[in-house]
Amino acid sequence: MGSELWQLDATDLARLIRAGRASATEATRACLDRLAAVNPAINAVVQEMPEEALAEAAAADAAQARGEALGPLHGVPVTIKVNVDQRGHATTNGVAAFQDKIAAEDSPVVANLRAAGAIIIGRTNAPAFSMRLMTDNAVHGRTLNPRDPAITPGGSSGGAGAAVAAGIGPIAHGNDIGGSVRIPAYCCGVVGLRTGFGRVAAFSTQGMVGRPLSSQIMSTQGPLARSVRDLRLALAVMARGDARDTRWADAPLVGPPPKRPIRVALVPEVPGGSTHPAQAEAVRQAGRHLAAAGYVVEEALPPSIETAVELWHVLGSTELFPALWPLMERLGDPDGQAAMRTWMELSPPRGLAEFLAALAERDLLLQRWMAFLLDTPLVVLPTLAGLPPPQRLDVTLDGQRAVLESIRAAFVAPLLGLPGCAVPVGHHGRLRPGVQIMAGRFREDLCLDAAEVIEAAEGPILPIDPVAA
Repeated sequence: MGSELWQLDATDLARLIRAGRASATEATRACLDRLAAVNPAINAVVQEMPEEALAEAAAADAAQARGEALGPLHGVPVTIKVNVDQRGHATTNGVAAFQDKIAAEDSPVVANLRAAGAIIIGRTNAPAFSMRLMTDNAVHGRTLNPRDPAITPGGSSGGAGAAVAAGIGPIAHGNDIGGSVRIPAYCCGVVGLRTGFGRVAAFSTQGMVGRPLSSQIMSTQGPLARSVRDLRLALAVMARGDARDTRWADAPLVGPPPKRPIRVALVPEVPGGSTHPAQAEAVRQAGRHLAAAGYVVEEALPPSIETAVELWHVLGSTELFPALWPLMERLGDPDGQAAMRTWMELSPPRGLAEFLAALAERDLLLQRWMAFLLDTPLVVLPTLAGLPPPQRLDVTLDGQRAVLESIRAAFVAPLLGLPGCAVPVGHHGRLRPGVQIMAGRFREDLCLDAAEVIEAAEGPILPIDPVAA
C-alpha cells in the first residue's frame, strides 16, 4: 500500500510505521509523489526538499532497524510555513528580498517536530509578511484553494491549508495572529488548532529585532490536519518547551475535568455585522451534534465581542502596521501593498494613549471572559462570518471592508490569547462551512474534545483532488 500512504492521517501512518507495516521512506515517497502530482495546480508548497526528506526518512528507518526509541511522529511527513526558521532554508515570509535569509537553526516548533520523528517534505506559502487573508506574493506566487481556485485558501497559512486538503502531508504547521490557522482550515475544509498564549514556544533564531508587543501577546503556532486526533497528536509534539521563549508555560495538556454537563454558548450571528446563513446554520448544527453527545447547549453571547474586535484593530493598526508598512512599501508585492493600505485606511493607527488604554481594556475583558468560561467552558461561533472571499478582494477599499467584516469572528481568540479549533460543519456547494470552538486559557483539550464530537457526526475529512482553474 506504499503508493496510497499519502491518504492516511498522521495517527494511522505513525502506527503503521511503528508496527513495521510501512517505512518512513515509503511514507515520505508517497507524500512527495502526491506533492508532485497536485502541487503544480495549487502552489501550496513553495520550497520543496525531496532529497533532504528522503535522506531523513532513510535515517529514520535505520534508527528503527537498530531498535532506537521512536518519537510519536516517527516517519510522518509534515510541512512548515515559510515564515519560521528551518535549518538550511530561507525564511522568506513571502518577501523576495528575504530569499537569502538562510536559517542556521530550527525555530522551536520545527525542532519539536523533528525531535518527534517527523519528516519535513516542504515549506508552505504565505502572503508577504504574513499579514493578509489571501496567500499570494511576488516571490512564490499565488496559492489556489483546491476546492475552488477562484476563492482564497485563506491566510496567512493558506499554503498549509491547501496542502493538507490536497493530501500533501497529513500535518501542516501554521501560525495565527488574527485567524491565520483557523481561517485557512475553514476555507480549505480541514481542521486547524490555534493554540493559546504561552502554549507553544516560538521565536526567530536569526536574532534580528524583537517582536512588537501586540505580536507577542496575540501570535501563536498551531497545526492544520484532516483529523482532530492529528491535531491532538501535533499539539503534544509542538508544545514541548524552550527556555528561551519567556512566554512559554509548562501547563498540562489536559486540564481538570469541568463541571458536568459541560455548557456551550452558541453564537450563530456574530455581533458587529452580518453573518452568512450557511455559517450561522453551521454553528447551530454543531450545537445539535454537541447536544446529542450530552453537552448543554444554548445560544448566548459571551462578553463584548464587538469590543474585542475593536481592541484587536487598535493594537494591530497602532503597532503592527506602522512597523510593517515601511517594509511592505519597500519590499512587498503590489497586491500586498494595496491590501495593507486599504486596511490602514479603514483602521488607522491611534495615539499612544489610546493604545495603552486598549491594553488595559483588554486585560479587563479577558477577566470577564474567564469568568464567563467558568460556568460555560466552550463558545462556538463561525470561523469567518462570511463565506471564503474571492481572490484579491482585499485590494480595494470596499473589498477590504467586506473582508474585515467577515474576519471579525476570528479576532476574539488572538486578542484574548485563547485557543480556538476550526472544524468543518455541513456543505455549501464545493465548500465546507465551519465553526471555531473557543475555550479558556490552556484548555485546548476542551476544544479538541468538542471538535471530535462534531467530527464524528460529520464524517471523516478525506484528501481531495484540486478543482481545475
